[in-house]
Amino acid sequence: MVGRGIVISLMLFLGLAGCTQESQNQLGRSIQNWTGTNGVMEIYSGGVIVKRFIHVDKLSTAYGTNDHQVRPYRFGYGVLDENLNFHKDPGEKKVYFEVGEYTSEYVFYENPKE
Repeated sequence: MVGRGIVISLMLFLGLAGCTQESQNQLGRSIQNWTGTNGVMEIYSGGVIVKRFIHVDKLSTAYGTNDHQVRPYRFGYGVLDENLNFHKDPGEKKVYFEVGEYTSEYVFYENPKE
């Protein structure tokens, strides 16, 4: 029985090693989408932060309902961090947000504060 588990593990490892980097990235994103990410979404204007969303699970690319074509924006749900302190304070609520491809600057990353 132990030998069978080792063989299966080795096959999975070799299968991943043979994947392209993009395939590995897609697999990693799929796992993250399932497990969730404590993400932070920051929007800048003129090099200055103007909005921050915390507790963001993921950003999703929008697709058309009927034509399944990629739309020029990404969307997600997160807590609007109004005072930019990386913490959900009383009165700060989870909201839906969109970021268009014409937004000047935005950054999405895992929250290092929690």
